[in-house]
Amino acid sequence: MNWRAQLITYKKEKRIAVIFDKDARLIARIKTFKDARWSVSKGYWHLPDTIENRNRFRIPSTPVPSDEGIQELRKFKHWLQSKRYSDNTIKTYGEALKSFLTFFNHKSVFEITNDDVILYTIEYILKNRLSSSYQNQLVNAIKLYFKTIHNEILVIDKIHRPQREKVLPNVLSKEEVKQILSAHTNLKHKVMLSMIYSCGLRRSELLNLRPNDIDSKRNIVIIRQSKGKKDRITPLSPKILEMLRNYYIAYKPKTWLFEGQNKGEQYSEQSLQSILKQALQKTKITKPVTLHWLRHSYATHLLESGTDLRYIQELLGHNSSKTTEIYTHVSTKSIQQIKSPFDELY
Repeated sequence: MNWRAQLITYKKEKRIAVIFDKDARLIARIKTFKDARWSVSKGYWHLPDTIENRNRFRIPSTPVPSDEGIQELRKFKHWLQSKRYSDNTIKTYGEALKSFLTFFNHKSVFEITNDDVILYTIEYILKNRLSSSYQNQLVNAIKLYFKTIHNEILVIDKIHRPQREKVLPNVLSKEEVKQILSAHTNLKHKVMLSMIYSCGLRRSELLNLRPNDIDSKRNIVIIRQSKGKKDRITPLSPKILEMLRNYYIAYKPKTWLFEGQNKGEQYSEQSLQSILKQALQKTKITKPVTLHWLRHSYATHLLESGTDLRYIQELLGHNSSKTTEIYTHVSTKSIQQIKSPFDELY
């Protein structure tokens, strides 16, 4: 007997659809199940989504996209690769779209509407208290995907984004940065953290540096094909250059500027995170500091020292000046000059 079962949403209720050609014995059998219903419009029987019914009809505990959805995910990934999107973007968009298509694995991809996008937002994103940044990533993925398959039902321009959260970047004081950068006695660890702060680097930008990207004649660091597939340069501090020379003599890197235990092997993100964690433990700093805090601190300290915002934008590799302007809200240079009226009461 040929039949198949899949998860569906029926009137906002999770259920299991059992689909088979008309067969008197199967119909009689399925009628014996508790709360079994026939859908005239869809042409299948459906049952409550319970563990017992999932096991009975061999439905995996972890929901997955439909066969059509899996095929579309594969096509979307290939399209992103052909457009030379970064591995991180492909992974992020792929996971966001997979979550969306899994939620609607009971219907054809080509039948998804704008109302479905809203339903997913309410029933999945909001119910699971997921962030607006995740929702924004999902919107990016959905818009890009549906542009490639030309769904005639869904109107791409009507997919709305969440209101942007106004979250200030986390910034360390210069004294705190000094403590963190001085915490390690290991030369490689000290240089890696110092490079992130002194050049305002992202984690991936540091790990992707090669020895030839350090131009000691011009005192610059060349950051190649970073976020947005862009090259940029950032000034190289004379003190950092001296540290790098000592590091180069001691470690003699070949392929990557910072290599793992094996020559030619790129240093891992997990190990870099661990370096920061160890530094924080040594300094007794209890703030939930991340590597990106060092980049934020670099930008804010530049602004407080009088560097023009336009130059900071170029140094950080921001596409929009609006992204860089957020540092004006955490700079304390002007705020500290304001005298509180409380001081005049006494």
